[in-house]
Amino acid sequence: MFLDRFGAAYQPYVLSLFRLVTGLLLFQYGVAKIFKIPALPYFANPPPLIMSAGALELVLGGLLVIGLFTRLAAFVLSGEMAFAYFLGHMFKAGAPVLLPLNNGGTAAILFCFACLYLSTAGGGAWSVDAAIERRRETDHSRDMPIGHAAQ
Repeated sequence: MFLDRFGAAYQPYVLSLFRLVTGLLLFQYGVAKIFKIPALPYFANPPPLIMSAGALELVLGGLLVIGLFTRLAAFVLSGEMAFAYFLGHMFKAGAPVLLPLNNGGTAAILFCFACLYLSTAGGGAWSVDAAIERRRETDHSRDMPIGHAAQ
């Protein structure tokens, strides 16, 4: 019971931290694929599909880091990670390799479902989306006539 109340009180802030870390991890993949920093052998000469994935991870991962358009960015990244798992991991050898431990797709699956969760939960209390929403609520309450309660 104590943990339920404690967890509920900090949930919006932990959600923001989860979004930030997820965004940073995806952003680093985008930087490695597009800018070759750090120089990794498997991103040395990537095909156009991997470069497209890197562009999505760079831009949308950056949006996740700051919490802007969180739901949309996370939804697109979730789809990209599902696509990456099936194309880049499960079927990369021709015949399907179902076990993520054997096909190297564990991170893609985790990113897929982390982003799917963020697409439904939003960016949390420490996000640009939340700041915009607070600003809208403040502006809306100022527009209300005197004597009317804000709904």
